[in-house]
Amino acid sequence: MRGAIAPVQLKLFRSGELSRDADHSNIGRMAAFAYDHLPYPIRSDIPNTNRAIWDHIARAGCWWTGQDRVAIAAEVRRARGCKLCRERKASLAPYGISGTHDSSGALPPDVVEVVHRLSTDSGRLKKSWYDDLLKHDLTDAQYVEILSVVAVVLAVDEFHHALGLPMEPLPEPIPGKPSQYRPPGAKPAGAWVPMISLEGAIDAEADIYGGSNRIVNVVSALSLIPDAIRLADSILNTYYVFGADMPNLSKNSGRALQRSQMEFIAARVSSINDCFY
Repeated sequence: MRGAIAPVQLKLFRSGELSRDADHSNIGRMAAFAYDHLPYPIRSDIPNTNRAIWDHIARAGCWWTGQDRVAIAAEVRRARGCKLCRERKASLAPYGISGTHDSSGALPPDVVEVVHRLSTDSGRLKKSWYDDLLKHDLTDAQYVEILSVVAVVLAVDEFHHALGLPMEPLPEPIPGKPSQYRPPGAKPAGAWVPMISLEGAIDAEADIYGGSNRIVNVVSALSLIPDAIRLADSILNTYYVFGADMPNLSKNSGRALQRSQMEFIAARVSSINDCFY
């Protein structure tokens, strides 16, 4: 058993388009991400991918229910206005500032702490902070699944922010139980969390690296939750370039910007956001 994404849905996430044989039970309910009223064109794969992301968030994952995952998404947005997060962000010593996050109360405090830190100050996370979380009730796989939800919500919300659009309402949770699937190929590899190596991506995880002969840590860091990589692959194909084009800086996957322009913008944004890479 893999996780939340059924095999028939893989085409949806690999291409960024909604496939006819995918499960659309929640998509119709969110006939959202409509951009046809804008004074400039938006490629059709963008709203399709955004709807797929929302559908993915609404479903039970490996360790969190759909209700939990939507609550995590809501905390990503709440973190922007959190008083404690603002104080920590402005401080040179954020770990010396204690307090309570502004939250809905729907999630345990440790989960809220993870969501808010990842959302507002990820560039200053410390291994000791992560290790302390694991001493309580949080597991490494639960942490990675939280991270995956935070990342995709930020991607969609920042796209709307850049266009001056309101945030899309979050999806309604879809009933279901977490699969509790932990990929057997995930092993300690010097990172904070166990990861699946290129050689370890076999059987149910044989597809997660798309047949590539090399992987980067920013991708394999999600491999405790294989479906998170499958979704991330679709997001990269839509918002960046196709995976096959990534190593070749002369290719831009048919985008309006040249690859050099894309990389310049990406580097600048990463610098502003204190990205490790």
